[in-house]
Amino acid sequence: MDAVNSRRTVLVAAAGAAALAGCSNSGDSGGSSSPTPGAPSGSASATPGASSPPAQAGQVLAKVSDIPVGGGKIFAEQKVVVTQPTAGTFKGFSAICTHQGCTVSTVADGTIDCPCHGSKYRIADASVANGPATRPLPARRITVDKDSILLP
Repeated sequence: MDAVNSRRTVLVAAAGAAALAGCSNSGDSGGSSSPTPGAPSGSASATPGASSPPAQAGQVLAKVSDIPVGGGKIFAEQKVVVTQPTAGTFKGFSAICTHQGCTVSTVADGTIDCPCHGSKYRIADASVANGPATRPLPARRITVDKDSILLP
């Protein structure tokens, strides 16, 4: 029984050390993970080609050139929609309709559109442009690093 308890103690200690090592790697990577100062939460503003902070940890969703000005793109797997209401201003929102939880399907004519019941949200702030939804899409944090849009 002593050998079993000793082995269990070693395994528990090893698991604890691994957990602590994982925590020490989650600190600041040197780049700012917050959106551009003065920008609303869930958005980031950038001018393509302008100097940017060092690359940030996160999943690259798209190149800034993939998001049309006055439009957007839906990333269904990540459940996020990225819009560019004005040149160089990028916004991130949940791609899940607040009416009944369907995934939005298109971004067209200045709105993010849900196929299930016709709800539409404005690309600038995700406010409801057409019901039956009554609440805006929640903001999702995105960052812009040089020519890439990232989901932290």
